[in-house]
Amino acid sequence: MAQSAALISTEELARRMGAPALRIFDCTTYLRPRPEGGYNAESGRANYDKGHIPGAAFLDLGAELSDPQSKLRFTLPPLDQLTKAFAAKGIGHGTFVVLYSHATPTWATRLWWMLRAVGFDEAAVLDGGLDKWKAENRPLATEATTYPPATLTLRARSGLFVGKDEVKSAIGAAGTLTLNALSHDQHTGKGGVAYGRAGRIAGSSCVPAASLFAADKTLKPIGELRAAFDSVGTAPDKRVLCYCGGGIAATLDAFVLTSLLGHKNVTVYDNSMQEWSNDPSLPMETG
Repeated sequence: MAQSAALISTEELARRMGAPALRIFDCTTYLRPRPEGGYNAESGRANYDKGHIPGAAFLDLGAELSDPQSKLRFTLPPLDQLTKAFAAKGIGHGTFVVLYSHATPTWATRLWWMLRAVGFDEAAVLDGGLDKWKAENRPLATEATTYPPATLTLRARSGLFVGKDEVKSAIGAAGTLTLNALSHDQHTGKGGVAYGRAGRIAGSSCVPAASLFAADKTLKPIGELRAAFDSVGTAPDKRVLCYCGGGIAATLDAFVLTSLLGHKNVTVYDNSMQEWSNDPSLPMETG
């Protein structure tokens, strides 16, 4: 396992269970591909109700922590609203937050990245998520947990999320690397789910989020992670702009670059290909 304060093992979480400041959250959403393209998003709450890590509450990204005014899915809400929503869920000063998801770590890293954007750093992602916890036959609970509201002050970090104009202006810019976290088939336009036009943002490289974790859902060894990003030229002195279909998978690339590989200048294109590929004025490539 790659070592970082932002990554917590199942062993360590089990050891900390019952600590007064601990706040555990299941962040799972499921994406079901549609025949005509894109996905249907399904809350993970039903699966949470069937069995979750004891003491974990549920964070519903789509229903509670996305901008209801946006026509696009999972759009980041205004940071002041987001801060209030996190506080209402029990995330606040003096708490230590552990985020996990089922089937893929990208939902947990999305929430981790959102917490960073409001200036909250006492959060870690559970390495291996619910999959590893269950594989180790650790206890599960079915009763829902809710935490008392907490006090959280917005300490906004600018630049952790960007929009299409910044992405467009970064094309061909020296010192900036635009990185696609979707699959290689989606990147080249050969297959996989398309959100509109097939292919990639012009000039971008590809490190699929799904290539960063093993079958047990734990992140790969740090040497392998570093090699994956080195292979496309992500040097520490470069600005790295991560994108995917809807700003979810991109946060795993961003999480690894930031918390494990020490990169300082990493951002996520929030609406990603669901926005870009449906705007004919924005340049794309295939092949």
